[in-house]
Amino acid sequence: MDTRIDRRNFLRTSLAAAGALAVTDPASAELVSSAQPGPQLTGATFPKDFLWGTATAAFQVEGAWKEDGKGESIWDRFTHTQGTIRGGATADVTCDHYHRFKEDIGLVQQLNLKSYRFSISWPRIQPTGTGPANAKGLDHYSRLVDTLLAAGIRPFCTMYHWDLPQALEDKGGWPNRDLAGYYADYAAILGKHLGDRITVWAPFNMPWTFAYLGYGAGAFPPGKADYTLFLRAAHTISLAQSQALRALKAVSSQASVGSAYGMAPAYPKTNSEADRAATARYHAMNNVFFLNAAMRGEYPKAFVGAIPYKEMGFQPGDETIMKAPLDWVGFHYYTRRIVSDATPGASAGGAQFGTETELDGAEAAGRDRYTRFHAEMPTEGPLTDAGLEVYPPGIHDLVMQISREYNFPTIEITESGCSYLDAPYAREGGRIPDLRRIDFFRSYLQQLARALAGGAKVRSYHAWTLLDNFEWADGYSQRYGLTYVDFRDQRRTLKDSALWYGRVAAANRLDL
Repeated sequence: MDTRIDRRNFLRTSLAAAGALAVTDPASAELVSSAQPGPQLTGATFPKDFLWGTATAAFQVEGAWKEDGKGESIWDRFTHTQGTIRGGATADVTCDHYHRFKEDIGLVQQLNLKSYRFSISWPRIQPTGTGPANAKGLDHYSRLVDTLLAAGIRPFCTMYHWDLPQALEDKGGWPNRDLAGYYADYAAILGKHLGDRITVWAPFNMPWTFAYLGYGAGAFPPGKADYTLFLRAAHTISLAQSQALRALKAVSSQASVGSAYGMAPAYPKTNSEADRAATARYHAMNNVFFLNAAMRGEYPKAFVGAIPYKEMGFQPGDETIMKAPLDWVGFHYYTRRIVSDATPGASAGGAQFGTETELDGAEAAGRDRYTRFHAEMPTEGPLTDAGLEVYPPGIHDLVMQISREYNFPTIEITESGCSYLDAPYAREGGRIPDLRRIDFFRSYLQQLARALAGGAKVRSYHAWTLLDNFEWADGYSQRYGLTYVDFRDQRRTLKDSALWYGRVAAANRLDL
């Protein structure tokens, strides 16, 4: 398959609707779509210790791609390969956050935000993924953390946001079981040098996504399309997730370790038993596969038939290794999914989008012969400029579903946002009146408040993202930022949505 064309359709995502939800077994979990999106709130007060925040990712904002001893990452290699990124863009400079982080943290402070989720670039710490730490890389993140703390902002560290050292990919990448040990060593380095100041850690950002798109669909680096490789990568990541947790806690008594999963509330397309079962498989595979491994030491019922342990490279005792209950649960919410059963001979077409992909195989058995479902992106509601349906009730449903399935854990909303291409407007004195983004955040926060009122223990919300940046396969064609970045001169301009969000954070309430 020529994935160059497919990649250009990426940054579309989707999740689900309002309504009742399910029980305690993630394999049987189900959300029931409702024609009514639930009560419309007129305002909301958040808990007094609620953390308002924003998020970035190293590869998307830092630039400085080969400065101060940084090694090559798989995304460096990928973006420097012709035909992979829209417009031939690279992230060599992007927002130049590596050199401008003090200015950018000043924006976070100006917006009254108290949590900043950022990621650390593994090849900036260990250029080849193994061996001694690069002192200049550690020093950079040490200065960033100190700047955050001086501004009264909680440093929230994602340890891996997709930029694997290319040297480790050359050794087989995530399907190579040895990477779990290498990753634990990397985690120990971070904990030893930064654990006195960083207390909140997420080992991975959206592990299903980078495992599947990198090894199962061939749409992200390293561009391999072999479902068995995906299964092996997923298992290695599960082992690495828990080994990293233990490595961090061994060197930092303050370490609180959670997650930053990509999730989408899934709803059956029809009320048929087959569609409901397919929806449960979607939830088990795309939402809680890695969460269940950590919390319970077992994989959920994501497959038609038995779990393919052999294909995954599962070894005796792995259930003990991968069980390391998280201190809190973090996940992203953008939009919804509608799921239907896929059987041989059926055809539902394929769709691809930014943070996930659903590709029909030659047998038209859905994404793969193991899970056999089709996941569709509804377009019933308004769409963002990236083509995502705006569906506010989904965040309520997802938060409540995870709360009920995992005994009401502490939850962090690690990402939530939208792409609109609003730019500085001369008639408004150079302001950026991005009213659609304000409406997006207002409606999503209404529904988050509804979940809090329902008993969910949500302690933070991180708007994606602080800065317009490099958006993976879409290059610079989408703008998710609260801050407009002019990539010609790196000038930053806070959008009207940022100023609105800052007022909400200061008041700790939503007034409509």
